[in-house]
Order: sequence, then structure tokens, then C-alpha cells
Amino acid sequence: MRCFDAAIAMLVALITLGLMPQISEISDDYFFLIVIGSLLLPAVGELIGLYQPWRGRSLYTMLGTYALSWIAAIGLISLLLVATQTTQSFSRLWMGIAALTVLVTGSLVRTALYSYLRRVRSSGRNLKRVLIIGLENNMALLEKRVIEQPQAGYLIVGHHIDSGDDAFLDTMEAFANANIFERQFDEIWLGYPLVDGDRVRHLMSLLAGIPTTIRFFPDLPDIRLLNHRIAQVAGLYSLELNYTPLNGPMRMVKALEDRLLGLILFILFLPLMLAVAAAIKWKMGGPVLFKQERHGLDGKCFKIYKFRTMKPHKSDTTQQATHADQRITRLGSLLRRTSLDELPQLYNVLQGRMSLVGPRPHAMDHNDHYKDRIDIYMQRHRVKPGMTGWAQVNGLRGITNDVEMMQKRVEYDLYYIERWSLGFDLKILAMTLTRGFINTQP
Repeated sequence: MRCFDAAIAMLVALITLGLMPQISEISDDYFFLIVIGSLLLPAVGELIGLYQPWRGRSLYTMLGTYALSWIAAIGLISLLLVATQTTQSFSRLWMGIAALTVLVTGSLVRTALYSYLRRVRSSGRNLKRVLIIGLENNMALLEKRVIEQPQAGYLIVGHHIDSGDDAFLDTMEAFANANIFERQFDEIWLGYPLVDGDRVRHLMSLLAGIPTTIRFFPDLPDIRLLNHRIAQVAGLYSLELNYTPLNGPMRMVKALEDRLLGLILFILFLPLMLAVAAAIKWKMGGPVLFKQERHGLDGKCFKIYKFRTMKPHKSDTTQQATHADQRITRLGSLLRRTSLDELPQLYNVLQGRMSLVGPRPHAMDHNDHYKDRIDIYMQRHRVKPGMTGWAQVNGLRGITNDVEMMQKRVEYDLYYIERWSLGFDLKILAMTLTRGFINTQP
């Protein structure tokens, strides 16, 4: 794949160069730059995990990692040209078109290869043979997931149910000795709850002699405890139990994503927003925008913008819209159903107060209400709020009548925070186009 990515970048850049009629003389410097850029792509990709196994993992995450690798490579090339004062030697138009074409072509080819491998694995070929060891309930869940996702390419070839006594450990020791040099499986999966950590460590010491991949699958409720990062504090090692990938350089990556995509979307939707604003002014009078204070990153307040969809009214508390709500105008109902009332938040994104993707910001009195009823509620504010989010594209939007509904929404928000990646953002944005605009809630 490293050679594959470099070859695609080199071939596409050469083709685009040959198709540029305004470049009358092609010097050797162009070919040197193409070679450097093509080799930088796999080098950067190696550093940020592009070439790890993607079997059973998200296509969007892989494409996001590929895009990030190529953007970083382009950044390094640009720094090289600036440092050597050779920027004037190359056509900026060609560099822009070549960079975009390589990104699109590489993404399409990777998508085709990913889809092909999924079909191959679903048909029973290119499979990883898996042996499962653990408690019966945990093993049943693992087997169920493997059966439900044949495209991941895993096949259960055997299992050993832990009886909980020393005889089982003796059996595992004999099993390990018998499978050191030859075996009928490719991976070993361990299914135990976290409270059985001592048992898992003991098994690992027994199975360590088998030169194969060993994976530990804890109970689903235990997963959040494993979402940690090891950090050294005062000379001691600690686990950050609520760690999110959105820290340090990754915040800069997300900020760049928000500003670039936000600006593009703002320009694309500007004619529509002007038309909506004119319609509101004509049908409903002023004001055109609805402004309200919301909690943002780290709980800090900011002013959110929406198109006004209700008749002017006063209330000391935020009253959620309901079906047949008399406050909503006919035009406002249309804007809500199509989510067009949310478009002014693109300005919030360009301000840096919101993200394109993130937990949706709730009214401040709703935050005050739920923070004392849901323990993890305020963890939503560890990142910037978003125009769309993982909860919204999964249907969790609109009215929240009880704590259980809000609890489920918060769970989806925390899932996003703890597993953020550029690819995950792109997946949510793509899902928003297909299922996120139409709103059946009031």
C-alpha cells in the first residue's frame, strides 16, 4: 500500500502536468518535486497510522487519515519550496489541481479496494480465523458480532469456556505449548469483564509463547474505563479516564477543518440564506435572526444564531417546541422541517465558537436542569458544540421529554468525543447530507 499510494500520487501528478497547456517548458524541477511529494505521502502516512490494518474498521476513518496524510505532505512540500525560495519556479494552478486530483483519485481507489475486500470477505474468502477464550456470556456476544458483520472477515474456529478453576489454567498451558509452531487459528480473542483482570493477566502469561495476535474484549459497560491515555505526573504514571483525541495538535486539525469547510459551506449557502432572510422579513417581519446564549467549550457562554421561526414572545425559561406549537409560524415550520433555520450557525463556526460536527448545544436552563440528573452530562462541553453531531444523524434530536431520552443523547455525544477522528467527522457530515436535514421533530 505504501508503494501503491506513492505510485498513484506520482502518476496523477504527471498526468495533470501533461494536461496543462499553459506550462510551455517542463523543467526537471517538476519531476523532482513530484518524486518528493509522492514519497512524502507514505512517509507521513506511516507516522499517523495510515498503514495499520483496516479490516473491520470504518471506511470514513481510513479516508480521513489518508486525507490528513496528504494534506500534511503538501504542507511539508510548501515549507520546502518557501525555504529554498523556489515557489516561483512552479505553476501554482498545477500544484493546486494536482494536489486535489491526487486526494480525490487516491480516496476513490482506496474506497473501491475497501469495498472489494468487504465483498470478498462476505463471500467467505480472505478470512482471519479466530479462537475465543473467556466467559460464556462474553463469548456469546463476540460470536454474535462476528456473525452479524461477515464483511469484517473474521471466522470463529473454536472456543474455550473458562470454568473458573485452576484446571482450566492447566488446560490453557498445555494448549499454548501445543500451538507454538503450528496452529489452526490466526488470532486469539479473550472475553472477560474488567473485574477479571487478574485472570486475563494470568492467561496472557500462559499464551505469550504463541506468536499470534491476542485481543482482549471487555464488557461493553467497561469500555469507557479503557478510553484512557497514560500520562506522567510528578514522576508517577496516571490514567486519564476521560481522555479525548481532541487535544493538542488534533484541536488545530479540527479547527482547520471547521474554518476551511465552514467557509466553503458559508459561501455555497449564502444565496440561500439571503433568500430565507428576505422571506422571513417579508412574511414575519423583523427580526430575521434568533439569538440566544448557549454553553460552549469548557462551559463558556457564546451567542448562537438561528433564523427566527416563531412569533415574538417572552418567557423566563426555555420552552421546547412541540407539535402544533402555536408559536411556530408556517414559514418557521418549513425552516425547521428542512433544518434551514440552523444555517446561520455557519457564522458561529467561522467565529471559532462552534464546530461543524460536535454535540448540539442545549439551552442554558436545560443544562442546569440535566447536570444534576445525569452524572456525565457536562462532559459534553469538553469540545466545541456542533451544527450536527453523532446523536443527531442517529435520530436523537428535537424534544427530550425525560431523563432517559437525554441520557441516550449524551451517550452518543460522549461516544463521538472519545472516538473522534477526522474520518469520523467526514462520516457524520456525509450522513447529515442523507439523513440529517429532514427533521420530523417540531
